[in-house]
Amino acid sequence: MPAARELDPNAGPVALLGFELRKFRLAAKWSQEQLAEKINFSASLVGFIERGDRVPRRDFIERCEEVLGLNGELLRLWPRISLESSPRWFRPWLEIEAEARTLRTWQPALIPGLLQTEEYIRTTYSGEPGMAREKCEELVVARLSRQTIFDRSIPPIFWAVIDETVLWRPLGGREVMRRQLEHLLEMSNHPFVTIQVVPLASGSTAGLAGAFVIAQLPSQPDTVYVDSPAKGYVSDHAADVAAVNDRYEAVRAHALPAHVSVELIRETMVNRWT
Repeated sequence: MPAARELDPNAGPVALLGFELRKFRLAAKWSQEQLAEKINFSASLVGFIERGDRVPRRDFIERCEEVLGLNGELLRLWPRISLESSPRWFRPWLEIEAEARTLRTWQPALIPGLLQTEEYIRTTYSGEPGMAREKCEELVVARLSRQTIFDRSIPPIFWAVIDETVLWRPLGGREVMRRQLEHLLEMSNHPFVTIQVVPLASGSTAGLAGAFVIAQLPSQPDTVYVDSPAKGYVSDHAADVAAVNDRYEAVRAHALPAHVSVELIRETMVNRWT
């Protein structure tokens, strides 16, 4: 068997995690195969992560911590890992999102990222031109990590307005869409989450220009993120924020009430995707 490749722990948080995981595994006198069996992941994945060749999911790190008897030594690296997995241009928004007191979003084409299932995320990223499998998995991990804000004792208030066509678009097939809409129904019960749907019958055109998010921050100006096919645009300029706020209110004026929206999501899940 070839010798293990030397890993520089200073190369970044992913490399540091691999270095630390290998150190704790060897201290426990376990092989990669033994650790993999205990955490119910493959030995090849353990090897990839120890070499810094793959970005782990949070649940992988949590299981390693549990079986190795650790107390946050690996999990402390998670925020840096998830940040590094995101595109560099998107990282300023991640810091804003993490500090926000309220997030309001309009999504005319896709389920909001903070409400997407793992399979739905993977489907959206894998269809992008030139997307390598490894990079796709890194982006999946990064988006899933953002969703942990709802696990906080006091998460941000999240108000999502989506177009009805989002519920009908067959991304990933019937089972992926059924689980995605089922997840929307589950999240609609979260006390800090409100979901509204703009029905096709409304004829609204206010939101056709594209998706955006408005973040309300404590003791700071509101900030907006406007999506685009290339790089999104982040701004706290008063004119930009005012324009996006006006558009959000124009879109929401056509949305169904929250309880009616939930029933529409349920009906679509049952009638189209079940």
